[in-house]
Amino acid sequence: MTATASNRTYIITGAGSGIGLATADLLRERGETVIGVDLKGAEVEADLSTSEGRAAAATQAVELANGSVDAVIACAGISAPIPLTVKVNYFGVTEFLEHLAPTLAKSASPRAAVVSSMASLQQNSPELVEALLAGDEAAAVSIGAALAESGPEAGYLNYPSSKRALSRWVRRESITPLWAGAGIPLNAVAPGTVISPMTTQLLATEEGRQMVDSHVPMPLNYHSEAVVISRLLAWLTSEENTHTTGQTIYTDGGADASLRGDNIWD
Repeated sequence: MTATASNRTYIITGAGSGIGLATADLLRERGETVIGVDLKGAEVEADLSTSEGRAAAATQAVELANGSVDAVIACAGISAPIPLTVKVNYFGVTEFLEHLAPTLAKSASPRAAVVSSMASLQQNSPELVEALLAGDEAAAVSIGAALAESGPEAGYLNYPSSKRALSRWVRRESITPLWAGAGIPLNAVAPGTVISPMTTQLLATEEGRQMVDSHVPMPLNYHSEAVVISRLLAWLTSEENTHTTGQTIYTDGGADASLRGDNIWD
């Protein structure tokens, strides 16, 4: 079936929970076709922490889509202070998207979007970020493991480093022949604190909430439901978006503006 404005085919990673599930539900409610990818409970069950898993997931998803894909939304991610985080959050997004780009380019209105994080603005490991951007997974995992072995605080750097690198990858790659040259807008969204399985335990106590809010102040409407992020992802990957590309859009209740102020161009 040829996709129309009211019937597009989406591949969504992390579709089993959190933002991925909310996005899949939203798009299905709008009449779109969604092929979910996750470790379990999705149309495609795959491990995006391995190169083999990423390739197999992309192949299976394209087969289920009968070779026709209009948009890819990569939501899969974890926040553990271990090197698995960089494997899933960075390579599980970038390599997966690169596998799908040729199929995506065949669509009349192809789109791609990923989930970064407000944490992309936090302290990170420059060495790890550079290894990720160089595409050196072995080196990145080695650096991430060394951070984890140094304790929880250093280990946490795996997370913001993976998201910083992802946002930089989106900006760098968005204007290349593979993406802009094929007419594919490529963007990221950066949530603040989202109420999801990933944050439930942390937000369950007053101490946890105070700690989170000190790092991610959200003066507009406070913590968000996952569907808030889904609505922006849906627009970025809709036919309406023709020129927004290379952007990381902070859907964070004002956290970015609160922390970085009114002049980020110096």
